[in-house]
Order: sequence, then structure tokens, then C-alpha cells
Amino acid sequence: MSILDKINGGLIVSCQALPEEPLHSSFIMGRMAVAAEQGGAVGIRANTKEDIKEIKKHTDLPIIGIVKRNYKESNVYITATIKEVDELMEVGCEIIALDATDQKRPDGQTLGEFVKQIKQLYPEVLLMADASTYEEVLEAERLGFDILATTLMGYTDQSHNQNIADQDFKVLKQILSTVSTPVIAEGKIDTPEKAKKCLELGVHSVVVGSAITRPQIITETFVKTINQ
Repeated sequence: MSILDKINGGLIVSCQALPEEPLHSSFIMGRMAVAAEQGGAVGIRANTKEDIKEIKKHTDLPIIGIVKRNYKESNVYITATIKEVDELMEVGCEIIALDATDQKRPDGQTLGEFVKQIKQLYPEVLLMADASTYEEVLEAERLGFDILATTLMGYTDQSHNQNIADQDFKVLKQILSTVSTPVIAEGKIDTPEKAKKCLELGVHSVVVGSAITRPQIITETFVKTINQ
């Protein structure tokens, strides 16, 4: 069974905690991945080779690997250069996700040049496009990405205040009616009902992160509601 077959129709749980967050620890992310698998997840999205190495000790679920790293000259921070790709390949990621927006990249490469470089060095790895707009999704398909994703929708200047679940999933429906490459829904999917709706519309898989694995954010939503 291929990696895409393994994740088809299921929930991928994003197990990440940045250095400033209370759960930042490769050990904790490893246990978080086990909890996700026990809950029925079909895959894991994880940040840094250290976390992924630990996660792979405890689960055989497919992993979407990323490296978040800030560069002064660019707003691109998800697997921004070949350095991050090399790190992820060291720990055997089956899928690598990278920023597929039209923002300036830190090394001056175009997105097309970067994809070509990765495909030449690592032809076996699947590439997932973390896009922020409908147009970026279309461009990612043209460039040969194996998976298209809505990860950055609402998180860039060009997609400010957008949300794939807004207006009855209008943008997601538009994407699905246009492309033939597998689409993964990700970004601001904060309820089981939204995740289910995405799958019903025809996405390949759904990624959920903060609503499952960031207890400080989950707690905050409860407190805000209680205090209203």
C-alpha cells in the first residue's frame, strides 16, 4: 500500500510545539504521536528532525515532515531551503511539506527551482505544497507537487482573514473542482464537524493540530467562552 493510500480518507494529527510553548520536547511529541495513533489518526505532521526521530521510535504512521526556521530576509519559514530538506531526509520522512506561497524565498530561488532541486536529489520523497491562496494551489500543481494543501490560508498577507471553512467552504470547493492532484485540508479546522465536512467534499485527508495537540489554546477557547 502506498503512502497516499495509507492516509486516504483519514485524520492526520499535527504534533508540534515550538521552543516558546509549554510542551516543547521531542519526548512529549513522541508520546503525543502515540496518543494520536491510539485515537485513530492515519498520519502525523511533525516539526524538526529531532521530534521526527523520536516519533518514529513509537509509531509506524506516515509522517509529513517540516522544519520551521526563521530567516531575516524572508517571511518563508516552513522548510524554506534545501538545508531543511536534507535534515528531514536524514530521518526518513515519507512526505515533506514546504511553503508553496509566492513570497520571496530566503535563498533567492523560485519555488519551481526549489522543487526541481528536491526532486533531483530525493526523487522518492513526496512533496506537499503548503499554499495560502487558490492561485498558489494551482501553481503548485503545475510545478509537480504530489500533494496540495491549504495549510497557510489565512496566515499570509495575501490570504489575510481567509479560512477554508468560511462561506460554506467556498475556496476548498473551488480547489477541488479544479485540480486533479490529491488535496489535504489543513488550517483552522478546529472542530470534528469541519474535518468531516472537508472529507465529504472530497479532500484526500485532513490535518488538525492546535485543536488536538496545543492544550494552552484549547484551554483558552474554553476560558473565553466561559467569560463571555
